[in-house]
Formats: sequence, C-alpha cells, structure tokens
Amino acid sequence: MPTLTWIGKDKVVNHHNDVPFRVLEQQYTFGDADAGTPDRPNRIIHGDNLEALKALLPYYEGRIKCIYIDPPYNTGNENWVYNDNVNDPKIKRWLGKVVGKESEDLSRHDKWLCMMYPRIQLLYRLLANDGVLFTSLDENEANNAKLVFDEIFGKTGFVAQISLLCNPKGRSQDKYFSTNHEYCLVYSKKELYKDSFSISKDQALVDKEYKKQDELGQYRLLELRNTHREFNRETRPNLSYPLFVDPISGKVSVDQNDVHSIKVEPSWPDGFEGCWTWGKDLAREDKHLLVAVKQKSRWVISRKSYAKSDDGASVKRKPFTIWNDPRFYTEKGQTEFGKIFPGLNKNDFPQPKSVDFIEELLRTSTNPGDIILDSFAGSGTTAHAVLNLNKQDGGNRQFILVEMEEYAETITAERVRRVIDGYGTKEGTGGSFAYYELGPALFTEENLLNEALPLARIREYVWYSETRSPLPTPDTADQPEPHFLGKLFDTAYYFYYEPNQLTTLDYDFLSTIRTPAEQYVIYADNCLIAREWLQQRRIIFKKIPRDISRF
Repeated sequence: MPTLTWIGKDKVVNHHNDVPFRVLEQQYTFGDADAGTPDRPNRIIHGDNLEALKALLPYYEGRIKCIYIDPPYNTGNENWVYNDNVNDPKIKRWLGKVVGKESEDLSRHDKWLCMMYPRIQLLYRLLANDGVLFTSLDENEANNAKLVFDEIFGKTGFVAQISLLCNPKGRSQDKYFSTNHEYCLVYSKKELYKDSFSISKDQALVDKEYKKQDELGQYRLLELRNTHREFNRETRPNLSYPLFVDPISGKVSVDQNDVHSIKVEPSWPDGFEGCWTWGKDLAREDKHLLVAVKQKSRWVISRKSYAKSDDGASVKRKPFTIWNDPRFYTEKGQTEFGKIFPGLNKNDFPQPKSVDFIEELLRTSTNPGDIILDSFAGSGTTAHAVLNLNKQDGGNRQFILVEMEEYAETITAERVRRVIDGYGTKEGTGGSFAYYELGPALFTEENLLNEALPLARIREYVWYSETRSPLPTPDTADQPEPHFLGKLFDTAYYFYYEPNQLTTLDYDFLSTIRTPAEQYVIYADNCLIAREWLQQRRIIFKKIPRDISRF
C-alpha cells in the first residue's frame, strides 16, 4: 500500500503518545438537568483539540460511534479566525516545538499534515470498532488526507468518498473551472456489515417509486432478467434456466405444468443469452411474486418488490456517493447561522456547514443512544444536528465538541444554548450540555504527579491506564475502601495515594483490603513487603509515580 512522506512526518508519527494528559475542568452546565444521562453529559470543550482528544481517552476510548470533523481546508486564505494556511500562532508554536528547525522549511501542505496526523491517531483510538469517521475536505488536501487515513486505518478502513454539491453557482474566482463541490471521506476501524449506512426511504419517494398496490401493500416491478450483460448463460449457468408463463393469467412457474404454457428464456431482445437474478429454488419458492407481461412479441418477467418487508419494516436505500440536495448547500448553513445570530456579520464566520448535511450523515451512521464527536467544532453545527435528531426520534445521542478558538464560548456554546431554548420562530430542541476548559497536566515537568489536581481526576487516569475503560462509580455503602478503584476480570485495583505525604504498602494496609479477587494491583509510594511474598499471593506492587502508565 502506498504511503505519503513529507518533511516532519518522522516527528509526528508517534507524537500522540507524547501529548500530556490534561484534565477537563467543568465550568458550568446549561439546560435541563434531567436531559440525557448523568454519566454521559453532552460536552463542549475549549482548548487545543490535540490535548482535548488525549484528555477524552479515559472516558471514551473505543466508544465513539460517529466522528465528524471539518478541519481547515488549507486553501491559503488567511482572512478569518481559524487560519486556513496553518499559520495560526498556536499551530506555528506547536510545529516549532514538535518538528524543530525543520518546521521553518515546511510547505503549507507539510504543516497541514503535521498538524493532522497525531489528531487522526487519537481519533482512531476514540472511535468504536463499529464506528464511522467523516471528514469534510476539498481538493487542496483530500488526496493527501486519503493516503494518511489509509495508513492509519488500514486498506480495509476506506468506506467511501462522497462528492457534495455545496455551491451550485461555482467559485467564480477559480482560474480554470468553477469549483462547486467538495468531498467527505468516510472511514471505519473494522469492515462493517453490508447495509450499515442504509436508511428508510422518505414516504414521498416511496410513493413515487412504489406506484402499484395489492393486498400486501405498495410495490414496484423489477425485471427478473439481470440487466448486466457480463452476467449471462456462460458466467452464471446456475441462473440461466427457462420459466413458464400462463398466457391467460400471466402466472409464472419454474416447472411446465400446462402444455399451453409459454417457455421464456432470460434472453436480451437482440438474442444475447443472459440469466435471471434469482436461482431456481428461490423462483420456485417465491413464484407468487413473479409477474409476466407481454411487450410486443416477447414476454417480460418481473418480480414484485414491496415498500415494506414481511415484518413491516420500511424499505431502505443505500446512500449515493454524489450528494446533490439543495438542503446541503453551503448557503443553507449560512442562512441558518444568520437566523441564530441575526446581529452577526456572516463574513465574521463564513461557510458553516448545513445542519441538514450533518443530520443526514448522522442518520446514516448512528442510533438513538450513540456518542458523536466533533473535534473541529467551529460554530457548533454538529451539536445542532444531534439535538435536532434527538427531538425527531426521541433519541439520546450525546455530542462532544472541541473548539480551540476563543469563540468556543461566544459562538459555539452560545449557538447550542439558542438551539436548546429556541431562536427566531424555531422551537427549542431541549437538552443540556456541560462546558469545560482544559486544565493542568497530570504530571509536572519533573515527572511527578501534579498534587494540585483533584484526586478524582488522578484516580480516573490510573484506572484508565490499567484497564482502558472509564472508572466505574464505586459502591462504598457495603465496602468502605477509600483507596479501592474497581475490579475487572477478577483483578482488584487499589490506588494508595495521599497528597503531600508518602504512602507505604505494608501489612497494615493489606489488612484493610475487603474486596475478594484472584489478583491485586496496588499503587503506593513505597513497599515494605518482600517481592516473593507478594508474588505468592498474586499481589502486584506499582510505584507512584514511576509505574503509572504513560500511554
């Protein structure tokens, strides 16, 4: 598989491992306290999205069902706040620190790739095995991005590349062709099942396509002969057999039950020998769905295809790779943004995505209880789409937004507030969210635990570093063990830590343990018990902070 090389790549390939773990500091909550679930709040996080993604790992690694990102397109345009030339001072400082002096010689494409690579690595970690990542881009970086995604997600990770008609008038300033489309790359960690993205058809479309009706409901007729000439008597001999038609009733059968029945072969009008789409067994079993109609001098056999299946489920359709819908135009996103912020000049925040576009992506890829992440949140369109969908189907999808710019509070969070409460003539969706700032790092520059942090945050990190799962809420009613973290796969974990004093694993501490387990992992500053004695009793001592995992 081809890979992409650029200046600085060697410095960023594993950089996500070196990003410091920072805690999330909740600033406030907004909305209905009963909306959502207490252990799964909607989140808006202000801070560098690289560090924010790392901070989310203890809570969400492998749990995000859908990720949508709209990163800088890297057009060279420097006229707005999230600089599209990757010359934002924050990014320049980061490049200088991580890439070093080489960063002074980087092209804008090198810079963009250096910025994106570690972020994609962390997004991959957060994505669920059956999850989907959507990335909006245009021609400036789409090809480079695809090679990077292929490298991180593997050759089976690519799902599709959607071409979105976003500007029907085209960009008149373009040199040769007026560009009126952009792309959305679709990737998954594992190969998904065949109809993963299929959604129910709109009733208007069903009525248009399924015009016939019988006692079983709406249906349409699909020709039984395979319409692809590469499938024929030679390539599919098992699908090439005669059917028999009663010329009076039009009924079709596999067997010739009547001497007056007419033999029909799956041949093309020019005599080319084709084949059917059904095998003999299926045609015999479902012959009641076969219909024969005489057209001029030949009989055409079709099958009934119903709008609803036998179990009552609506007919589904696979999304196309070209999305041409006026609801998805960029101007629709701008219009909606203007309704939410009527006093704001649209040039202050140009080209927000259409809410309907994001809704459609989520409709194809999520269920009502899934978690959705957007780490380039911008104006908050993704949260808007999630709240809309939850209102439509009564779902409890959770959104997580990350925005590094200062407008995270005044635009991103404010938009979500107005969507929840309602704006203009638009009724509110209801819901709630918690707003966070990135807090201090877990470790000091001297590689010591930052004792200024709340103990709860440190405990969450230690549990995650051991188990790669969120820390469970302890039940201390029956077993009051203040240093007990939790139990997983019959291993009990203890974090014996007291700020501003040394802790020691000794016989006195062991006497306080109440949780039965096959194995114990105990963190402390020191240990006064012989290693052999601990090994015999399946007790693993880990020294604070030396043995706290730096993932």
